[in-house]
Amino acid sequence: MDVGIVARDSTLLDRAVELGVASGRVVGVSFPVSPPDDAGTEHPLLNRVFAYLDGEKDHFDDVDVALTVPTDQRRVLEATRNVPYGETVSLDRVIRMAGLDPEERADVETAKTALSENPVPIFVPDHRVRDAPGATPDSVARRLRALESD
Repeated sequence: MDVGIVARDSTLLDRAVELGVASGRVVGVSFPVSPPDDAGTEHPLLNRVFAYLDGEKDHFDDVDVALTVPTDQRRVLEATRNVPYGETVSLDRVIRMAGLDPEERADVETAKTALSENPVPIFVPDHRVRDAPGATPDSVARRLRALESD
């Protein structure tokens, strides 16, 4: 499947994981309460996500994601992709990694917006930024951090 929506229930997350894929790129990740009725259930990337949820270490840095966001927000999301598996960093650190200034209010707001509107959580692991709102629901972020700390 090169285009479409795939999803499966995750017992670890107590909700589903849904991926949107177009032309081999991940365009969206969400965590609905249950998978949509019309979603497929098989895709190599979804299999990798579920292997990760089963404890297999995977940074997903080779996954092609489509980030159609403003340039400064893209820099924040790309910096977040570089936070290693099992580590958490501060929002200030991500801002610096993105080449922005954590003392500038506009840069802080840009980073917070980028993380809260992150279209591809897990592949851009906003759950690894400890003091900023991410697109990953709080309960899911806590479980992902716990999974990565084992």
